[in-house]
Amino acid sequence: MEADLGRRDMLALFSGMAALAAAGTPAVAQGTAPINTTEELSRSRVIKYSSVKPISLPNGGTQRRIMSGTLPTGEFIEMHETMLPAGKMPHPPHKHNNSEWLFIQTGSLEYSDNSGATVPAGPGDIVFSATYQTHGLRNVGTTPATYMVFSVSKQDVPL
Repeated sequence: MEADLGRRDMLALFSGMAALAAAGTPAVAQGTAPINTTEELSRSRVIKYSSVKPISLPNGGTQRRIMSGTLPTGEFIEMHETMLPAGKMPHPPHKHNNSEWLFIQTGSLEYSDNSGATVPAGPGDIVFSATYQTHGLRNVGTTPATYMVFSVSKQDVPL
């Protein structure tokens, strides 16, 4: 796989992952993304990037909420794109009951894992955060970083 995945490639990859999803709760509340009902998630489609409007975040970044809801097969999924300003974190280190993938598009990020170790992540890298594992992210670069987030969980998995 090439390191410079485009938005179309990312969406195709996320669609395939959703089809294979079988484990992992929502990072974004259901009902806040353009596609958010089981009925809407039952129909295949092309989502035009320009139709997903950015939402301003308290840290100066933005988020494009793409989809959030329960698939017909029962898994809860959530997908969004984040722009994280230089020197910022999206939130403090945390853990949750979903599995989460970050597909880094631009920028220089530092990922902290459950042990507290930090690992650099840049364009083309994929960050995986397992269920119940503490993790964090920081933009260590001098320019904004963008990444796509895909998470999946079962509805009945407690934190």
